[in-house]
Amino acid sequence: MTVSGHWYLIHTKPRQESVALENLERQGYRCYLPMMRREKVARGRLALVDEPLFPRYLFIWLESAMHSLSWTPIRSTRGVTRLVTFGKDPARVPASLIEGIQQQQAALAQAPERAFTPGDGVLIVDGPFAGIEAIYHESNGERRVMVLIELMNRQVKVPLEPHQLTPRPS
Repeated sequence: MTVSGHWYLIHTKPRQESVALENLERQGYRCYLPMMRREKVARGRLALVDEPLFPRYLFIWLESAMHSLSWTPIRSTRGVTRLVTFGKDPARVPASLIEGIQQQQAALAQAPERAFTPGDGVLIVDGPFAGIEAIYHESNGERRVMVLIELMNRQVKVPLEPHQLTPRPS
């Protein structure tokens, strides 16, 4: 006997995806929260952090028999804002889309998204060079990065701390 069901989309409270996931799983629901690893500046250094691929959303699997039950237990779960609907009908997510996201997530895990990549334009926001535009050159460990700035008609490598940079506004 095959179990039939569908994936649905849950909208969560801001930065409460993991809370909603944990509480839904504790109630026996099968859920999926796609995550991606990114490099970010945290506490003044570059660090790899896991973040939701779709902020404020997670997927929930409901068997056909469960679909006819009330959505109230799901909607009242801590961290959950609502079930995403189209009109009055809950939004079904094709299983093929979930499979594709899982494959993409596996690929993203192999190569985390970097905070800065060589050649990116950055703005120095702190220190003696504050206000100067630069070009990101390379990471020099967790605590230092190298940027290129224009000094006296020459590009000069300058070591900085990651928190001193922000992407250059377009």
